[in-house]
Amino acid sequence: MAHFENITLEKGMYSVPGKSFTQVLEELDSSENYRGTSLEGLDAFQRQLKRYHIKVSGPGSDQVEQFFASAGSAALFPEYVARAVRQGMERASKVTDLVATVTKVDGMDYRTIDPEGGSWEPTTVAEGAQLPQATLRLSSGLVKLYKRGQVLQSSYEALRLQKLDLFTVALAQVGAGIAAAQMGDAVDVLINGDGSKGGVSFTAAAGSTSLAYSDFLALWGSLAPYQLNVLVAGTDGIQKLLAIDEFKDAQAGLNFQGTGKLCTPLGATLVHVPGMAAGKIIALDKSCALEMVQSGDICVDSGKLIDRQLDEISISATAGFARIFSGAAQGVSYTAE
Repeated sequence: MAHFENITLEKGMYSVPGKSFTQVLEELDSSENYRGTSLEGLDAFQRQLKRYHIKVSGPGSDQVEQFFASAGSAALFPEYVARAVRQGMERASKVTDLVATVTKVDGMDYRTIDPEGGSWEPTTVAEGAQLPQATLRLSSGLVKLYKRGQVLQSSYEALRLQKLDLFTVALAQVGAGIAAAQMGDAVDVLINGDGSKGGVSFTAAAGSTSLAYSDFLALWGSLAPYQLNVLVAGTDGIQKLLAIDEFKDAQAGLNFQGTGKLCTPLGATLVHVPGMAAGKIIALDKSCALEMVQSGDICVDSGKLIDRQLDEISISATAGFARIFSGAAQGVSYTAE
């Protein structure tokens, strides 16, 4: 294996099918070789930053132009951009509160499995009797994947003297926007279906324009035998839920102050989706309700970035969602005022 200071960095490392820039670097310079050294804990990309003396965060972070001090260091810039965007996505994303699994694919055509056939409830059978059968088959349609992203318009002259710490903040905000759009896609699949399975069934609240604790209990009951561990709602829905007396719990308030997460009397996590329309609240069992499908990684125009063509920085991520067990998500509706 080559030592990290002797690796030749080039544009083509971003074009290896099915592999990210960091994965290509790791094959050339495995992190396993640095156990017990001062470089332990750094991945191959971070070792290259150290090689070229580029500090991307904290006090004394470098300027953007530090990446372009040499041809080798310039090849690191697209990966830095992708990581900063991913940082923003991970910080802002609530999708992980909804999905049971994340499937990564290389193309745009993906067909998930359909577990709805037969009986998934084991029963007691007499000796010699046949056990109930459950069926797994391919879904009738492809999972719809959507490209979400943004173009940053700037110039090398405008950015070259900016601190990387500040530039990271801007890139992370792009990632937060992508994460919010993907959250909207997830909610849309729950409400309207994924093309193979229909959307969630909604039961009207007893109070029409208001929500009562009895509506919450009815929602919990309709989800059985699945577990109610997540409630999804827009701003209006969250406000109506938190106005219910039983939700005004001191311990829940302490939990929110300590972790930033809202919880309910039955322990379900409240997920706030600002873009979700008023009038609907969805309850689900996150362990088996929704699958996320990601096509590739965060996509940036590496060639342009390496060549300092920063007039339009294109950043995108492609993903979609599919329902797994239809009964693992139920809803309650009310008339928005």
